Amino acid sequence: MSLFGGVINITGITFFVMSIFAIIVGGYLIGKISIKGVSLGTAGVFIASIIYGILHSKQLADTMNFSGIDFSPDALKIIENCGLVLFVCSVGLIAGPSFFSNLKKNFKSYILLGVVIILSGGLTTVVCYFIGRNGEADTKQFVALLTGLLSGALTSTPAFSAAKATVAPEYESAVTVGYGISYIFGVIGVVLFVQLVPKILHANIDEEVRKITDVSAGQRRKDDRHYVEIDPFGIGAFAFVILTGIFLGAIHIPLTSKGLAGTSFSLTTTGGVLIAGLIWGHFGHLGPISLHVKSEVLKTFQEFGLILFLIGAGVSGGSKFIEYFKPIYFVYGLFMTLIPMIIGFIVAMKVVKLHLMNALGCITGGMTSTPALGTLIKVAKTEAVASAYAATYPIALITVVLVCQFLILLLH
Repeated sequence: MSLFGGVINITGITFFVMSIFAIIVGGYLIGKISIKGVSLGTAGVFIASIIYGILHSKQLADTMNFSGIDFSPDALKIIENCGLVLFVCSVGLIAGPSFFSNLKKNFKSYILLGVVIILSGGLTTVVCYFIGRNGEADTKQFVALLTGLLSGALTSTPAFSAAKATVAPEYESAVTVGYGISYIFGVIGVVLFVQLVPKILHANIDEEVRKITDVSAGQRRKDDRHYVEIDPFGIGAFAFVILTGIFLGAIHIPLTSKGLAGTSFSLTTTGGVLIAGLIWGHFGHLGPISLHVKSEVLKTFQEFGLILFLIGAGVSGGSKFIEYFKPIYFVYGLFMTLIPMIIGFIVAMKVVKLHLMNALGCITGGMTSTPALGTLIKVAKTEAVASAYAATYPIALITVVLVCQFLILLLH
């Protein structure tokens, strides 16, 4: 790309990097727009990414084309995955000291909520199938698209991958289309939900936060032993936690039930890194080596990881949005997001009687919504809400993968 008569020449990679930082600037400006105290915050980066993907997907592909090979999808996926790893590792290390005591106290509640939220989404998908199947020429393709809508509504990449692996090869693109359509509201809907609910209930945020921080305070026992630091900031320790998490997420458990032969379950990199962060955050060391990461480093990685994740997912989704969009599909995805959230919140508050911030933390975990957790942390002004997210997330992760596969087998 040449500008000002060739005085400025921008290569494909340079243009790609410039685009990332331009999206960040524009996204934060969008996120600052507040309507009656409700704003998108960091999720504004997602909106900017979608807009960029819609307007510039062709140019992005062209500038990343070398020797006939299009690198842009891989580049976006790398950005998305790197961001997700940075974010969930930070969340795990922050929540680790209080996680296990919180889990012990509310273990049954977290399991119930994770399962209820995902099953509500699954049942909503079944209803959408019976409503729309007569208007579809290919019902198998429609089922594949619906499972894609469900995985997008729950912002679950593992469920998306499992659905693609379960359908016939000719229907994989339908899963991708559904995921891209519903992912947008899947992100924005939960982000707005965790901001609107406290306002609707006229909740005293400080008082609600105090209820959960009092439980979490003082969970890490004082340890006077001296540990060796890898580096002054804890970046080396942070990298070690990510490495162990990636290995944990790479473990695959075969699913040999009828109809599932050849498929397997894994925590994926996201789940593996989250659990590794929780474990190492709890213990704080490996033998004589300190795994403590400075608070300001964790907060920086948490925010930076979140915006990278939103850019990778947003640009990719935006580039396909107009091509495949149908209003009815968006409506299906909207209900697949709203109904599980509402049912999950009612169960959390009325059945298991969790405090408000714990309930909202469970909603972000049950919906497997990383951006919503980032927003909730800002609303609550404490990372203590991450414990509920981290406890519910693995349950929801396992359930949504199995539900998507089951739906394909049931409805085909």
